[in-house]
Amino acid sequence: MTDVKLTGITKRFFGVPVLKGVDLELHEGEVHALVGENGAGKSTLMKVLAGVHRPDEGKVEVDGTEVHFGSPRDAQAAGVSIVHQEFNLLGDRTVAENVFLGREPTRRGQVDRRKMEADTAELLEGIGVKNISPRTAVRRLPVALQQVVEIVKVLSTDARVIAMDEPTAALAGHEVELLYSLIGRLRERGIAVLYVSHRMREVFDLSQRITVLKDGALVITANTADLTSDQLVRHMVGRPLDALFPDRANKADLGDVRLAVRGGGNERLSGIDFEVRAGEIVGLAGLQGAGRSAVARAVCGIDPFTTGTVEIDGGPARLRSPRDSVRRGIAHVTEDRKGEGLALRQSVKDNALLVRRSAFGRKLGRLDLPALLKSVTVVARNEDQEVRFLSGGNQQKVVLAKWLAVEPKVLVVDEPTRGIDVGAKRAVYDLLRELAGRGVAILMISSELPELIGMSDRVLVMHEGRLAGELPAGPTEEAVMSLATGHELAGTA
Repeated sequence: MTDVKLTGITKRFFGVPVLKGVDLELHEGEVHALVGENGAGKSTLMKVLAGVHRPDEGKVEVDGTEVHFGSPRDAQAAGVSIVHQEFNLLGDRTVAENVFLGREPTRRGQVDRRKMEADTAELLEGIGVKNISPRTAVRRLPVALQQVVEIVKVLSTDARVIAMDEPTAALAGHEVELLYSLIGRLRERGIAVLYVSHRMREVFDLSQRITVLKDGALVITANTADLTSDQLVRHMVGRPLDALFPDRANKADLGDVRLAVRGGGNERLSGIDFEVRAGEIVGLAGLQGAGRSAVARAVCGIDPFTTGTVEIDGGPARLRSPRDSVRRGIAHVTEDRKGEGLALRQSVKDNALLVRRSAFGRKLGRLDLPALLKSVTVVARNEDQEVRFLSGGNQQKVVLAKWLAVEPKVLVVDEPTRGIDVGAKRAVYDLLRELAGRGVAILMISSELPELIGMSDRVLVMHEGRLAGELPAGPTEEAVMSLATGHELAGTA
């Protein structure tokens, strides 16, 4: 049965069309992925579905009956709810209090806490979650379990259709597995899930059908099994997957070794040996927990190597703190852009100058900030705009600008395109390759194998805290995974 059908949905803001006659159907027990570049109209379509916006043209039907949602409460009453990327939870209140916020059961004029907690426990048990107490304060939960609370809050309204906006944007790799399991439980209960994500692997892993939007218009709706990654990217941006990546460096153009680790080790790592030359992008692959980010944190002085040595431009470098590494020319683009990479309520200017001011003061002389921001193609109203109001792609460019302001010799980038759309990814790829062309040595970590393979001049593979092997440019995903899982293919090392 079709639970929800949107037909010819058109929406304009100040006379400008942002949705142009879009059709979408959501079926019982189905995960339907909605993809497209930033500005394609995904969020607006979700908000029409959830009653936040009313369409200017077109209609919404639930079980064959046309409905008119005047508010999110109307949509919830019809069984349609949305889980936003930014959680809407009160940290100092309990799980149960958040789940039934504004809808608390009462008895004799008082909130019936016993029933509220029992109902919350029943909802949690219904989706197979047993490690959350209804009495726990939400702020004490990790991000993945806070997301569970958001989903349970939606289920408490008897939702039959749940729209999820970039649900893994704030999750670590091992936390994504919990979301996968949770979505499977929702499907088993017959709930339809509209899944919005920039992550190709999740789209293909979870969905049964995919709808692509571009510039507010419907491009295609197809069965997931009938599409390849290359075809999907072509529908989204008008060019194939291979065209997203700039040309690799010519070996003859590479310079001397800029970064070398000899026998590096600490509590997480052992026997780490590798080199990165000036002008080279070296990929660092591996499964979640294999030690990729631990290598980045060690090189950047956050969790330093306790054994072995690090060399910069052929000379020993004692890196016992992030300040040490910055002053030796090492920059670190963290995987947690919002939590560690940016001061969200500060301006573009203040963020771009953050490291330069704290590590060097006036020692580096004057900086042409407008030229720097232009070089990384940051799109903002002006330098004083708060970075929280920028798109994910532009926030990532501000992070890069922050580090380029200190003129690094080595750039360590951890998940450089997490949470940004395909078009913005190409801009980041071009920037990284341009930096390499200027002689910067780049160590790049990514969970997306097509990205890692497409960008790297060589690929190092981690397994259980050690380097399992090295692969030349353009390896197959099978070769990378063979080393990552400890089952090396003959002839790939």
